[in-house]
Amino acid sequence: MVAVIPQPLQVEPGEGHLPVAVLAVHALGLEPTAPWLGDRVAELLGTVDGVTATHDGPASDVAPADATALVLRLDEQAGPAGSTSAERYSLVVDAAGVTATAAEPVGLLHAARTLRQLVETPGDGPARVPHVVVHDAPRYAWRGLSLDVARTFFGLDALRAVIDVMASYKLNVLHLHLTDDQGWRIESPSRPELAKLSSGTDTSGGTGGHLSLAEFRALQDHAAERFVRVVPEIDVPGHINAATHVYGDLMPDGVPTDAYSGIEVGFSRLTFDLPATEPFLRDVFTDLARATDGEHVHFGGDEVLKMEPAEYARFVELCERLVVEAGKTPVAWQEAAKAPLRPGTLVQYWDTHPMDLTYLVDAAKAGARVILSPANRVYLDMKYTADFPFGQEWAGLVEVRDSYDWEPEDAVPGLPAETIEGVEAAVWTERIPTPEALFTMLLPRLSAVAEVAWTAADRKDWDDYRRRVAREAHAWRRAGIAFHESPQVEW
Repeated sequence: MVAVIPQPLQVEPGEGHLPVAVLAVHALGLEPTAPWLGDRVAELLGTVDGVTATHDGPASDVAPADATALVLRLDEQAGPAGSTSAERYSLVVDAAGVTATAAEPVGLLHAARTLRQLVETPGDGPARVPHVVVHDAPRYAWRGLSLDVARTFFGLDALRAVIDVMASYKLNVLHLHLTDDQGWRIESPSRPELAKLSSGTDTSGGTGGHLSLAEFRALQDHAAERFVRVVPEIDVPGHINAATHVYGDLMPDGVPTDAYSGIEVGFSRLTFDLPATEPFLRDVFTDLARATDGEHVHFGGDEVLKMEPAEYARFVELCERLVVEAGKTPVAWQEAAKAPLRPGTLVQYWDTHPMDLTYLVDAAKAGARVILSPANRVYLDMKYTADFPFGQEWAGLVEVRDSYDWEPEDAVPGLPAETIEGVEAAVWTERIPTPEALFTMLLPRLSAVAEVAWTAADRKDWDDYRRRVAREAHAWRRAGIAFHESPQVEW
């Protein structure tokens, strides 16, 4: 194994080391598809202690005399034999330099992420990389983080920083929980009152906030250059107090609800048969879909505790239809699988309390795809220890090993392995008041989840991961990123 998170699929160690104190990045043939990729790679590698990296264009361009060449080029034959993943890549480090090949530009950035972690900085010499050949591809296509910005609002700068951290471990989906009882965090042109009147509260006692469409566009652009997809969520038909606070016609008595800054769940709901309900849902989902580059829109569906199953099923059918009519693929929390679903809809398993999950297995067998987010493993707002200052513990205490040492195929008994779309961590922010607190909850556990999502089961090893994640602490400290120094790791 090599000191890389997530652990690559195939590694062939060589003998010797290549000096990389000065790297000249040469991106070949990428102008039509990703002209910015060379700059991103140089930017990434330039964050490593002891490395200076520049993007010099084609290999024929003049580079510093002492520079080591890093060549990036597309090659359909890259990656492990037989892999068809668009993210597959190969990385070769030898005496001649570094060559990264990939089927698509995303794989080249993955190769650079692997190279970053391979750099050694011995105290008595320049930065170097061991000679090695890596062939790599992900286990799952969906490797995500769900971030709640409704309970505590995090703005554009914090979200960009989250993307940078998750992308460094090859996570590729940022699922933004944009609405809840406490706040509406996205501009909706058809319903401007939502952000105007329901974005000023949160659970941390702050002034809240929301993303304008211009900020949402900037966020997606930042994510796209790191090959991260943004999946936005408007949570209905529960968790909806931020909307009923604005529109009294969404309530049976016609009276707007009070603003809310507590942490209770399950008390708010829409009513299907009210005349205002469907137009409201059509407006907000159509607006959100128009603003979203990616193919997925999440409609929530969780914790609707005061609704009969028949009415809930009508909501699921309506929301699926509205998302599809807006040109997107629907995603919903696991409860939606209790209603009939369209083939191809994604459902997100989260609730690890003892229960019969036959309905979820049946939905998957009927064509739904499943994202695994088991709360007692990957809900990163769960406290590390009982006295930890941030987070909650309703799903139990979740230490680093809990986030690492689990097998996705065993998460839901009876779930066919081929129906698993991927793995997604989640962080809910009722008790996470600041960006520093957020990153303390994310790290190091997010890197553990990244390995679960990327690495083949037989390549995972807890003791080896502990050694590798300890090395990452230097990069986090150098970047000023907060993390929890778990006693399970020898930092």
